[in-house]
Amino acid sequence: MHLVDLWLTRSLSMCLLLQSFVLMILCFHSASMCPKGCLCSPSGGLNVSCSNANLKEIPRDLPPETVLLYLDSNQITSIPNEIFKDLRQLRVLNLSKNGIEFIDEHAFKGVAETLQTLDLSDNRIKSVHKNAFNNLKARARIANNPWHCDCTLQQVLRSMASNHETANNVICKTSVLDEHAGRPFLNAANDADLCNLPKKTTDYAMLVTMFGWFTMVISYVVYYVRQNQEDARRHLEYLKSLPSRQKKPDEADDISTVV
Repeated sequence: MHLVDLWLTRSLSMCLLLQSFVLMILCFHSASMCPKGCLCSPSGGLNVSCSNANLKEIPRDLPPETVLLYLDSNQITSIPNEIFKDLRQLRVLNLSKNGIEFIDEHAFKGVAETLQTLDLSDNRIKSVHKNAFNNLKARARIANNPWHCDCTLQQVLRSMASNHETANNVICKTSVLDEHAGRPFLNAANDADLCNLPKKTTDYAMLVTMFGWFTMVISYVVYYVRQNQEDARRHLEYLKSLPSRQKKPDEADDISTVV
């Protein structure tokens, strides 16, 4: 019995030692994969913090087990296609306070359905591809960007889930309609359907063109009628101005003789 207890004690000790060793290897592996300038810590999943790291682009060697990723307060200017595709466990992505201007169509491919929070506030984003946020389930923050309010932005915001930041926090820096500049996008969208503006403009142009042609035809007809009336009047006056033919005396005598 004493031998059994001793064996169990040693086995338990060995298991604990082996478990510690495995955890140490995993932690060392994650730390060794941490991008340059970033801090990685296994706290409720791998937390990768690259804030204020003077990054000019998104690191391409991010650990696949990353759950929280902070890339805020850097100099990143774009989000390339499929840059996060290997981060299948990513839940929080903070890209605020950068100089982001371009977001490619498939920038969030691979994480669109797993993200819970996406922060793109305080950047230089004017517009995005209409499919850039497709299938995105995260709560998105996109305020404090110089948005250009047009049909594409209207489509983008409509495609975003209902729990996203309200359009009222999106301010139109510029707009297809000058009167909407400086106003919340929600107000602009309520005033006019920005996706129907080109069609309406075309309709108005066709209407104006048709009216112009109609006016020109009517003007020509009126001119033609008046011109004919004037010609007829002149011709009548000409006929009236002709001298009447007078009978000669000898023609009168001849007529009397015949009678």
